[in-house]
Parts: sequence; C-alpha cells; structure tokens
Amino acid sequence: MFKLPLHGVRVLDLTMAWAGPYATRLLADMGAEVIKVEAAKNWDLLRTYTGQPPDVERVWDKSPYFNHVNRNKYGCALDLSNDRGRELLLKLVTLSDVVIENFRAEVMDNLRLSYETLSMPGHGKSGPESGFIAYGTNVEQLAGLCSLTGYEDGPPQKTGISYGDPIAGIAAAGAVPLALWDRRRTGQGQYIEVAERENLVAAIGEFIVGYSMNGRQPERPGNRHSSMAPHGCYPCAGEDQWLTLACEDDAQFAALAALIGQPELARDERFADVVSRYHNQRELDEIIAGWTRKHDKRGAAAALQAAGVPASPVLTVIDIFEDEHLRARGFFEPVSHTVAGVSEIEAPHWRMSETPAHIRLPAPSFAEHNHYVFRDLLGLTDQEIADLYEAGVTGATPNRAAHQ
Repeated sequence: MFKLPLHGVRVLDLTMAWAGPYATRLLADMGAEVIKVEAAKNWDLLRTYTGQPPDVERVWDKSPYFNHVNRNKYGCALDLSNDRGRELLLKLVTLSDVVIENFRAEVMDNLRLSYETLSMPGHGKSGPESGFIAYGTNVEQLAGLCSLTGYEDGPPQKTGISYGDPIAGIAAAGAVPLALWDRRRTGQGQYIEVAERENLVAAIGEFIVGYSMNGRQPERPGNRHSSMAPHGCYPCAGEDQWLTLACEDDAQFAALAALIGQPELARDERFADVVSRYHNQRELDEIIAGWTRKHDKRGAAAALQAAGVPASPVLTVIDIFEDEHLRARGFFEPVSHTVAGVSEIEAPHWRMSETPAHIRLPAPSFAEHNHYVFRDLLGLTDQEIADLYEAGVTGATPNRAAHQ
C-alpha cells in the first residue's frame, strides 16, 4: 500500500476562515495528519455560513464553506485562553511537525505562544500595518488588484471571490514542505511568514514591473486586450449565457468573419488589420454580439474553435458540476459527512502517478475527534477528559453567542 507524500507529518491547525484552512487542507490532501483546533467560544466563523435557518439541528456542522476547506482533517475543541488548554496545546506542539495560524499579528503573543512554525498574518508581523485584520476582500484593494479589475470607464471591481485567501493558502502550503525539507537537511525548524497582502501583490507583478519601467498607471481593461482585437465576452442565446473569443492575427479574424457570414469584414478598412480593429472595437463587438446572440454558447464556441478562432463558453457553477470532461476524469468525489450528509466535492488537485490522493475524511464536526486527541495522542484518562469538559477547557458544541 502506497503512502502519500506527507504521510507521517502532523500539522497543528489553528487557522480560521479561508486562507489558513485552505493551506492545511492542501497539506492534508497530500497525506499530512492535520488536527484542527477550535474553542467553544472561539470557533471557526465559516461554520456560521450555513445557508440554513439557525434553528436547524447542529447547523454549525452543515456549512458547505467550512466543510469544503476542512476535509481530510481531524478536529478538537480546546480553549487556548485557559491555562490548562494552553498547556495541552503545548504538549500537542511537541508531538507535531508544523503549527500554522492566521490570527492578527499580536494574538499568539498575547496567548504566550509567540513562536510557531508557520504564521499567516494578513499584513505581516512587522511594519505599521501589522496589527490590521485582513480578509481576502480587503486585501484585494490593498494589493492593487481591484485597480486593475473593471471597465475602463467604470470604477474598480473586486474579483468575485476573496481571491487573496486561496492564493495565500496555496503559497503557505508550498512553503511548509520546503521548511520540512530544510529541517531534514539541517535538523533545525524555522519560522515562516506568509503575508497575504504581499503574496497578492506578487500576483500582479507584471504591472509592478511595467510601472517601474515606464511610470504609467495601467488602465482597467475590462475584457479587452492590449494587443488583440476582437477580444471579449459576448452574449449568447438564453438567459445570462456567454462565450469569450479572441483573434490574435488577421487570419483568425478572417476566419471569424467568414463563420458569422460576413467575410467582407476582413476587407473593411475599419477592421482590416489589428490596429484598425483595436480602434474600432466597440463597433466590432456589436457586430459579433449580433451573431453570438443567435447561438448556443457551447455550439458557437465549438464552431469558432473548428475555424481556428480561440473561443470558450463561460461555464456557470451548474455547467461545471455537469461537465463531461471533469466527470470523465473523476474530478468530483462523493463525501459522506457525519452530520451534513452526502455531497460531492472536487478531488485533490495534484494527480501523482505513484501516490494518487483522494478524500479520506469529511470535514470534522465540532469537537468530533476530542477523544482521539486527548486520549490517544496526549494520553489523558477518561476522568481527565471529563474534567476538561467540566472546566470548559473543551466542549462538545460551540458557544453560539460567540458569533452573534
């Protein structure tokens, strides 16, 4: 039986929301034993994003958002503000290879847990913004991403998701194996800092380099391109159905013109070359949209591709879920959650020939693995575990008032 690449690595996961839990999910997908630590009065806020009435039984275990980013993990409840809880956490640290947290810069210091193996403060542990709280939605503005998103005659736009969070999670998941490899080489652990804001600024690096070279602020392009025309997103038959297409050269535009039944466009002085098309994009877009509106997005995209024109339908979430290609590749896997029931979720992203990863565990219900952590790992007796419940150091359910 094969072992996954991170088999034998234990990760103590103190993260919440999206960026940190996504990082630890990726590590768990690759075989690490990830133990997610919450507290009854400080539980992961993603558990509140349920889309269900608050009086549903164990509604905190039925959040699609939480269950998506916390699969393949164990979960326990431990109050780190309690001396006994802090003591038990430190014992878990001695049994772990990695500790990861994404609190504000001062939180771990205030808990007297100042040096951890990995930290993901949104703005870094130093500098004038180190005490700021970061979420993917506000980091986009501070990283310059929103200034580049939107139409040239409109305001800046957010990306549609909290883009900074998963990108930071991926970066953190990549940093951990590097540190583990260095520990294997040197015998020394190290502190790693992944500031979400800095990580997202790096994602627009070509614009940073461009400004440093020419001193010009880039304009918001919408769906246009700096050197290709036409280049855009066009409405298709049906409600809110779209396709994208691009013409890289004159030959592709001639093929497009012939396909839409107007071959003379390729000889029209307004569109005869890329410069002319670039300056007359608005008029050209209206002509193309007049054709796309009459056609199904998939059929139109297939016809364009067959003619040599780069094109693709804009797939909705429903389209993705029903996509034949993804289904044929086994992209979705069914997961049976102890409380939330059966759902489908995307499989681990990396496909490795000798160590293929799969979803081994659903996301933990709150405090689901308390006994595994306290008894099997820490060696506590049943009476000692009962005392933890009695003292409020742990619990079987979250304190719902904490997030109200």
